[in-house]
Amino acid sequence: MRVYASDSIRNVGILGHSGSGKSNMLESIEFTTGLISRISSPNEEFKMSNITTLSAIEYQSMKYNFLDMPGYSDFYGELESGLAAIASAIIVIDGTSDLTVGTEIALELTEERKIPKFIFVNKIDSDKADYNKILMQLREKYGKKIAPFHLPWGSGEDFKGHINVVDLYARKYNGKECETVQMPDEYLDKVNEVREMLFESVAETEEELMNKFFDGVEFTTEEIHRGLRKGVLDGTLIPVICGSTYKNIGLHTTLDMIREYMPAPIDNKKNINISEFIGQVFKTVIDPFVGKISYVKVLSGEIKVDSEIYNINKSEYEKVNKIYTIVHGNMVELQKATMGDIVVLTKLNSLQNSDTLAKNEKIEKLEEIRFPKEQMMIAIQAKNKSDEDKISTALHKIKEEDSSLYWRRVIETGQTVLGVQGEIHASSIIEKLKDRYSVEVITEELKVPYKETIKGNSDVQGKHKKQSGGHGQYGDVKIRFSYSPDKEFVFEEEIVGGVVPKGYIPAVEKGLLESMKEGVLAKYPVTNIKAVLYDGSYHDVDSSEMAFKLAANLAFKKGMLEAKPVLLEPIMELRIVVPEENVGDIMGDITKKRGKILGMSAINSDKQEIIAEAPMAETFKYSNDLKSMTQGRGYFEMKVIKYEEVPTEIAKKVIEKAQKQI
Repeated sequence: MRVYASDSIRNVGILGHSGSGKSNMLESIEFTTGLISRISSPNEEFKMSNITTLSAIEYQSMKYNFLDMPGYSDFYGELESGLAAIASAIIVIDGTSDLTVGTEIALELTEERKIPKFIFVNKIDSDKADYNKILMQLREKYGKKIAPFHLPWGSGEDFKGHINVVDLYARKYNGKECETVQMPDEYLDKVNEVREMLFESVAETEEELMNKFFDGVEFTTEEIHRGLRKGVLDGTLIPVICGSTYKNIGLHTTLDMIREYMPAPIDNKKNINISEFIGQVFKTVIDPFVGKISYVKVLSGEIKVDSEIYNINKSEYEKVNKIYTIVHGNMVELQKATMGDIVVLTKLNSLQNSDTLAKNEKIEKLEEIRFPKEQMMIAIQAKNKSDEDKISTALHKIKEEDSSLYWRRVIETGQTVLGVQGEIHASSIIEKLKDRYSVEVITEELKVPYKETIKGNSDVQGKHKKQSGGHGQYGDVKIRFSYSPDKEFVFEEEIVGGVVPKGYIPAVEKGLLESMKEGVLAKYPVTNIKAVLYDGSYHDVDSSEMAFKLAANLAFKKGMLEAKPVLLEPIMELRIVVPEENVGDIMGDITKKRGKILGMSAINSDKQEIIAEAPMAETFKYSNDLKSMTQGRGYFEMKVIKYEEVPTEIAKKVIEKAQKQI
C-alpha cells in the first residue's frame, strides 16, 4: 500500500446497534473496492462482534481507515478505543425496526466527543423496512439536526437505489456498480417534502442562509453543499442516507460522502505542531505468534520504518522496525505514515493503551482514553489447583488488551474478583483464559469483604502458661480495648516497673496484629481497634516472645467478645446516569437495596445523574438491574467509600452462614 498524504486520509468509525449490519457494511465496502468477491447474507450465522477491527481501504486515490466497533454495551472498552482514533462516524440503523438503544448510545457518544457523523439506514431491501418512520423518529428525537439526503428508490425486492434530494438525481445499483440517472418524475412531490426538511436543517448552519430561508429564497446548490459540510463538521447537522449493505446499494455514495463531508486530519489539527511526530496508542492485541500489537494514531508529523520513538508515559525509547496497516484482516507493510493515519506497530513491549509516543522527550503526554469503570463483579477460581498460579499471569496479559477489565485478589475473602462490563464480557474473559492461556476457571459465589470491630470497651487478661518437661512457656498481659474511629489499629503501652519487659512489648503488639486477621464473630478481619497494654507479669526462665504473642491473642479474643463486637459491611458510592423517565424507578430500587439517595443533577435535557449509597452486598448484579430498568440506556460507576455496621437481622444470617463453613 502506498503512503497517503494527510488530506487524502479519512478515519471513520462504524457504529450502531448489534445486528444493524455494521460488519456487513464493511464487507460491502470491501466488495465495492475489489478486496472480496462476495458479501455475507443476513441469513448466515450472526456472530456478535466483541472487538474493534481496523480495515484500510484504498478507493479513488483516497485511504479510508474504517474501525468496525462492537454494538453491545458489554464491550464498551473496545468502543472507547475506537472512538479515541476516529475523526468521523457512520451510524448504521436497521430500517426494519424502531430506533434502538444502540443507535441512541452511538449518537450520544459521538455527540459528547463532537465527532462528525451521518446515519445510514440499512436493510431498505426488506419488505419490513420503513425509511419514513425512521426519519420521523430521528427528527422527533433530535430535531433539525437530522438532514435527510436521500429517499429510497423502490422498496422491498424492488429497491434499486436512492434519490439524492440535495442534487436532484437518482442512483441505480446493480450489485457491483452504480449508475447516476435522472430523477423519476413520480418522486417529485416526495422529494420536495423532504427537501424542505433538508433546507430547514441547512438554514441552521449560517445566519445568511437562515435569513434566505425565512424570506422564502431558494438556496443555490453551492450554498446547500457549503452549509451541509459546515454543519456536518461542526456537529450541527447529521445527514441521513439509505441503502442495503447485503445488496451493495448505497455504498458508493457512502464512500463519496465520507470523502466530501467528513474531516481530513488537517481539519482537526488544533494547536499541534504538525511537523513533529506525536502518536497515541489506542488499542493493544496480544497475538500468540506475533506478540504485542499496538494500534497507533499518528496525531502529527510522520513515523518511518527503522526510526526511534519515545514512550512519554513509560520514559522508554523503542525502535520501530516495521510499520503495518490492516487490509481485510491481513497485516500489510508501510514505509511510513503521515499525520492522521492509523498504523500498527509490533513487539514494542513498553507500549500500552493511552500511551503518548513522540520523538521529543519533552512532549507532554496526551489525555488518557476514558475507559469505562467496572459495572459488575464476579469471582473466579481455577478448575484445577495446578492452574492457580497461571491465573494472575494470564489476567495481566488480557488486561493489557482490555482496559475495561479490572481484577484483584481480595485479601478479606481470598477470592480473585473480576470487574467487568456485564455477563457477556465476563464470559468472553473466561473463554480467553481457556482458549488462549489454557487456564480453565469456574465462577463462584461472590463474597462480601465484611470486617469486624467493637462498639464498647473491655479490660481483660490474657495469660499463656504451659509446663512441658524442661523450660515452660509463660506470658501474661492485661489490655484495655476500645473503638478507634480514625485508625485501623492503635497500640499503646503504660507499663510501669518492668512488669512486662520492654523486649516483650513488640511481641504483644505483633500478637494483636496477627489476631486481627480473624475476628470472633465470623472470622472476618478486624478494624478500628485501640489496645492499651497496662499490666502483666513474666517468668525469668519460661517467658519468651512467642509466649507473649500467644498471651496477646488470648487477650484479644476475650477483649473482642466483651466489647460488643459488630459486623461491618462495605458501602458503595454509586453515580448513576439515566433518562429522565427512569429516575423514579431508580430511586425506588436504591431504597429497596438498603441504599439512600444523596443528590441528583441534570446532565442534559433528558438525562439525570443520581448520587447514591448502597451496601456492596446489594450491588453485585446492579448492572443487570439497571439495564433492565432503563432498557440499556443507563450506566453507572461505583467505588467503596466506607464501612458501616450491618443491620442486626442480616448480620445474624451472615454470621450463621460463616460459622457453618468453619
